[in-house]
Amino acid sequence: MEQIKLENPNLSRHFLKRSPSAVRMTQIAFAGRKDGVKAINLAIGNVSLPVHPAIKERLKRLTAPESPFKDGVIKYSQSAGLEETRKAFLHIIASCGLETKGLYAQITDGSSQAMELMIVGVCGPAGSEEKPLLIIEPFYTNYMDFARRLGRRVVTVSRRLQADGQFSLADLGDIEEVIRKQEPGGLLVIPNDNPTGQMMRRETLLSLARLCVRYNLWMISDEAYRMLCYLPEKEVVSIWGLNNREIPGIEGRRISIETASKVWNACGLRVGALVTDNLEFHEKGVAEYTANLCGNIIGQYLFAALADVSVRELQDWYNKQREYYGRMCLSFTEAMKKALPGIIVSRPDAAIYSVLDVRQLVKPGFDAANFVMFCARTGKAKIDGQDLTLLATPLAGFYAVDEGEENPGKTQMRIAYVETREAMEKVPGLFKELLLAYEKKRA
Repeated sequence: MEQIKLENPNLSRHFLKRSPSAVRMTQIAFAGRKDGVKAINLAIGNVSLPVHPAIKERLKRLTAPESPFKDGVIKYSQSAGLEETRKAFLHIIASCGLETKGLYAQITDGSSQAMELMIVGVCGPAGSEEKPLLIIEPFYTNYMDFARRLGRRVVTVSRRLQADGQFSLADLGDIEEVIRKQEPGGLLVIPNDNPTGQMMRRETLLSLARLCVRYNLWMISDEAYRMLCYLPEKEVVSIWGLNNREIPGIEGRRISIETASKVWNACGLRVGALVTDNLEFHEKGVAEYTANLCGNIIGQYLFAALADVSVRELQDWYNKQREYYGRMCLSFTEAMKKALPGIIVSRPDAAIYSVLDVRQLVKPGFDAANFVMFCARTGKAKIDGQDLTLLATPLAGFYAVDEGEENPGKTQMRIAYVETREAMEKVPGLFKELLLAYEKKRA
């Protein structure tokens, strides 16, 4: 009898190349430790605060007589999502003082799937060079991951972190030149920025919007952190604050990525939305999403509670969130600079992140990815009598640089303001000890 040689089937090239996301890699590595060291996890924006009271109340009453789940029956929703949930997202946008007339909302499984749908809707065919997505780097790395998964191309314009903690944006003329050469399908902006914590000025958003009209691009805005601004003027910078009066032609090309995760402290609900003022884009987005059937129905139901919360109550919630994070951002930045003179910390204008750059402190050859993995696998320091380590995100993957080109993210890390105040107060000293230990080991 002929012997059959058994072999495993081949993985796809995409799977073979795939490594864990930069925001998850240290947590995966740390999970393998058995030495009892505790980690302060600032690698991912996994908010640890309680959800909004209206969501919490619905959570407690999931099986109450008025709940659609009282009999234990959990059906699909329509592919566009529950009407109440769509209203909730539009109500939230309106509560920020923004116009919602003519907007269409589609519910997705977290903002991640909204990102994927957006890329499919604005970019050229899979595997082609046509109509890439234009992003300002450094950018949230998941956009690059999803573009690769979908076979779409990303092109970038650069910001660079200066010694004063500000990221400088490329000249508008340079951005226009990239648009002319690359012919993107859409431009993505993140006004309250992840990963930098910077706040885009409205004048900049207007200038970019004019380019989108001039070159017939979709304009996409990731508004996960829309009301988290800590500048004195607390300006709301949103794609929904633009209109045809200021920029003729901007209406009908706007798309926003929305989420339950950050402002609402509901990361695990996995509820997001794709909002647009273009009816055809909305209808085709829903058609594409029919393959997913629908978003998380229980998460939709819980988040929909916000549709009935008054604008005044929502504004009170925003103020509470801003006060909490704003105080933490400022105190952390000052403490970090005091603990490690020469470290560059991005200015905390908005969102819940800062970029730490150690380029002025380390010897040549430093690689932030290796440093954070050292912290996750073996690094530790005794802080207040406890063995601790720190989980952070290396920033190299937030830049799209060509092979052989220097990546500014090699000396940069992103930290998220998601631990308690007490834990955050330990981070500057902990980071210093871990960095000194790593540099000593490298020597």
